[in-house]
Amino acid sequence: MPAPASDMTVRHLIDRLAVLDPDTPVRLAINPFCPMAHRLADVLVAEDPDGQPVAYLAEDPEAVQYGYLPRPVAEALTWMPPVDPPKSPRRRLRAVSP
Repeated sequence: MPAPASDMTVRHLIDRLAVLDPDTPVRLAINPFCPMAHRLADVLVAEDPDGQPVAYLAEDPEAVQYGYLPRPVAEALTWMPPVDPPKSPRRRLRAVSP
């Protein structure tokens, strides 16, 4: 049975990671309501209820919350709205009578 369409596969993950420097740290983005970054500790494989293998990315137990997720990442995940520069109305100079 193939993985559901919403599941990222190992192939997709490898393709995404292959373009990066191999020494780049990996973080896991967690919780859209309070976006945090978590450090990974391991990759584990277990079977799902149908007996199919599933890869699990395990969080580092010593780094429950590594820090806040950078805003551009949270925006790209649509967990936060983009911040546009404030649009202030154009100021007009008025002549003042002495």
